[in-house]
Amino acid sequence: MASREGKRHHHHHHNLVPLAALISREMKSEKMEKPTVRCGYAAQSRKGEDYFLMKTDCQRVPGNPSTTFSAFAIFDGHNGNAAAIFTRENLLNHVLGAIPRDLGRDEWLQALPRALVAGFVKTDKEFQSRGETSGTTATFVIVDGWTVTVASVGDSRCILDTQGGVSTLTVDHRLEENVEERERVTASGGEVGRLSIVGGAEVRKLLNVNPRFSIIGPLRCWPGGLCLSRSIGDMDVGEFIVPIPYVKQVKLSSAGGRLVIASDGIWDALSSEMAAKSCRGLPAELAAKQVVKEALRTRGLKDDTTCIVVDIIPPDNSAQPSTPPKKQNKFRALLFRKKSRDSVNKLSKKLSAVGIVEELFEEGSAMLAERLGNDDSMGQSTSGLFMCAVCQVDLAPSEGISVHAGSIFSTSAKPWQGPFLCAGCRNKKDAMEGKRFGNLDPGGDRRQAAYSRQRVKERDENLTAFAALSKRRRNELEQRVKHHFYAYSWLELVEKDLDSIIGRTASLDRTKRAGSRPALELAQPA
Repeated sequence: MASREGKRHHHHHHNLVPLAALISREMKSEKMEKPTVRCGYAAQSRKGEDYFLMKTDCQRVPGNPSTTFSAFAIFDGHNGNAAAIFTRENLLNHVLGAIPRDLGRDEWLQALPRALVAGFVKTDKEFQSRGETSGTTATFVIVDGWTVTVASVGDSRCILDTQGGVSTLTVDHRLEENVEERERVTASGGEVGRLSIVGGAEVRKLLNVNPRFSIIGPLRCWPGGLCLSRSIGDMDVGEFIVPIPYVKQVKLSSAGGRLVIASDGIWDALSSEMAAKSCRGLPAELAAKQVVKEALRTRGLKDDTTCIVVDIIPPDNSAQPSTPPKKQNKFRALLFRKKSRDSVNKLSKKLSAVGIVEELFEEGSAMLAERLGNDDSMGQSTSGLFMCAVCQVDLAPSEGISVHAGSIFSTSAKPWQGPFLCAGCRNKKDAMEGKRFGNLDPGGDRRQAAYSRQRVKERDENLTAFAALSKRRRNELEQRVKHHFYAYSWLELVEKDLDSIIGRTASLDRTKRAGSRPALELAQPA
């Protein structure tokens, strides 16, 4: 998936393009002008849980137009829209708050991947403190000049379409498709499997399930029953569902490129290549509408469907980015070139001149100690005190806990050094690494109370739906699934709405904890 090192990558000279081509293009310009950024979006709602962000006037230094950058994001909520709304309103500020304000542009871009990790974790921590149980994916894109930085949790994909072809800038955190994430979840104490129908033909008939199938739905993890291994929110599921994003940073050539950022309503219907191809030749606004239209034509409106298209265009070119050549197989290996931090400026001009997209940074580890690194300066505030690397609160020297202290995932030879965490963020880190909260956990009682409130709320909602059924249907249901308290949660299955009821996986978790035998239980994957 992503490199464990998370560093600027080194080149080998034999992988570079011919020197003559580089020199001839390099002489044209000493400095690439800033590109023009144009964007558009389109959406079709079914559940009202998709939210997006498009902001082209952000500034690294407030009041300084030369520090302008753009931010784009997709937030695909589940179990309600609260997490998606909260993340849209707070994530950008949390990311910017994790970067020192006195940095130049190059230093700012180098600090951005780590700040994205801190911003995602802080957003997750603050939302969970509200006691709400919804969750959301988050794909967050920052465009600064020709440099594109993408951070993502969940399955809202971002693709890049350039003259070199189509490439993916995110990693899907679906358990169904991501073997590494399945292994991480099980190693942290979670269970991964599908729903299995038990109870014979009568139960299958009642639940409107094909008698030939005994296992239904995608892979899920328990407790919680979520299909994703990373998200923001979801406080009522296992701690192994982490908000630590996969981050990738690339630099485009002077030919520019097109980004397509979309929720899974698009990607469940279209491949990356299909989405890119469907909108080539169209301006950004029409392109986004075309992608949504193509997804609906292919699969119908089965989920919220949202798409953002961002064109990064040379300043002297008013048209959309050039489309890839028809024959490109021989040149796909040149699409990404990795480079070292020491040769950023010189090599970037050479590679951009010949139309190669440079990979500046890539990291996907779920371990916070690896992602925050060993830089003490990240934990130093302007007041001279130490500062929590995640939530940015000032710490007295006796309060800070090194992110590396006691961690088997530490990359530091001196674990007493920073970055430092406050007690709350350290508890969050321990939970994400598979360590359960103990009695000293300051948020344990709050989470249990929220869990209990949610349980009562779902029970009342299901009882209301149950009472609305005809007496004959109620009697039939009682006879078939008698003695199962959570039969109420299956009413939507009876009403032929399989997708909706499987989404309520918290009831399956509660059934398991209660020790009863439901008509739907966990089946281990092959």
